[in-house]
Amino acid sequence: MTATSPSDDPIDLRSPEFAADPFPVIERVREAGGSAPALFVDTMEAVLFVDDEDVRTILGDRRFVLDPANVTQGRVTAKRSDALDALGIRPDLITYLTESILDKDGDDHTRLRKLVSRTFTVRRINELRPKVQRVTDDLLARLPGLADGDGVVDLMPHLSYPLPIAVICDLVGVPEEERAAWREWSRRLNRFDPTRAELMNDTLGEMVDHIRGMLAERREEPTDDLLGALVRARDEDGGRLSESELITLVFTLVVAGHETTAHLLGNGVATLLAHPGQTEALRSDPDLLPSAVHEMLRYGGTAVVSKARYAAEDVQLRTGRLAAGQRAIAVIAGANRDPRVHPDPHRFDITRHRGKPGEAHVGFGHGIHYCLGAALARQEGEVAVGSLLNAYPGLSLVPGRGPRRTPSPGALRMDSLPVRLG
Repeated sequence: MTATSPSDDPIDLRSPEFAADPFPVIERVREAGGSAPALFVDTMEAVLFVDDEDVRTILGDRRFVLDPANVTQGRVTAKRSDALDALGIRPDLITYLTESILDKDGDDHTRLRKLVSRTFTVRRINELRPKVQRVTDDLLARLPGLADGDGVVDLMPHLSYPLPIAVICDLVGVPEEERAAWREWSRRLNRFDPTRAELMNDTLGEMVDHIRGMLAERREEPTDDLLGALVRARDEDGGRLSESELITLVFTLVVAGHETTAHLLGNGVATLLAHPGQTEALRSDPDLLPSAVHEMLRYGGTAVVSKARYAAEDVQLRTGRLAAGQRAIAVIAGANRDPRVHPDPHRFDITRHRGKPGEAHVGFGHGIHYCLGAALARQEGEVAVGSLLNAYPGLSLVPGRGPRRTPSPGALRMDSLPVRLG
């Protein structure tokens, strides 16, 4: 491995420095050559890459795989399942963290993706827009009644989370009265404390038992939602979907389907309000909304790093070489601020993507694992941000009261976003 390290020691992605603000670390790696040895969030060794070209290769090239079983050359020395086992995660629960659609390669990934892809077509997402607008309008109408005596309200629990969880739960088929439980499970999972493995075991166990209960209900009374369709696919042709895959698919869709969008909204609105000139430009020209959401994803999207990939063979990247079996970490936030692709990358500019086809950023990933719900997340962003600015023209951040992020190794998660409605 010929990657250059900006220091003598591997970069620890669990360090308080990286978790609190990854961008200075990313820029040090870029200045030192673009790649560096690292310890991933599961404590295992890896090499991280911040260059846009390298990130796209790692995410999109079939020489990189997610499942170490698909490495036939070299020797795999770092397996996520081993790290989870060492942390005390129950063996019967590890599969739900390592065998999801997000962890599958090639034909296995394609098989699972086909089962749910029709739910996320552009046509289906466009048909959902009135629903997204109704949920948004209802949440916005409630905000004044939730504000404190100074007219300040926190958008994270009252807009950023309830909007995407309402939409994804409707699609999947999770009843409204059960959504608070999903929100709490998701919160625990995404703030995993490695010293409290028992809490993770309890959380995963509760989720799996809950999903099994929903599956039993669908088998007794079939439904037309996505969960009903997946149960039929499992029961009518078991070769297409195993029971554990079915449970993991539901788990992944609901958690990933709202958590990342919630923080896209939180990070995006916070960034927009911190740049008053950009806020006024968007108010003056609502047609900039699609471009603004893309810039929110580029500048401060939820994902900082990708899942670890394994080099299935020796691979030479632009800024470093990997031997077969080594793990690569694609730094999404690094690619999205690569000055070779994004001039003046640390400047927030909502006109940057105007009139340009496709996506210059990799906020939704790249290659076969490109986010299934990308169109839905963009739509929710456009509806929520546009409606928020329209409903509250005097909206502003509150000096001295945030916003506040939860330090997280691998994601930008907004904990609190107090705003004055005006």
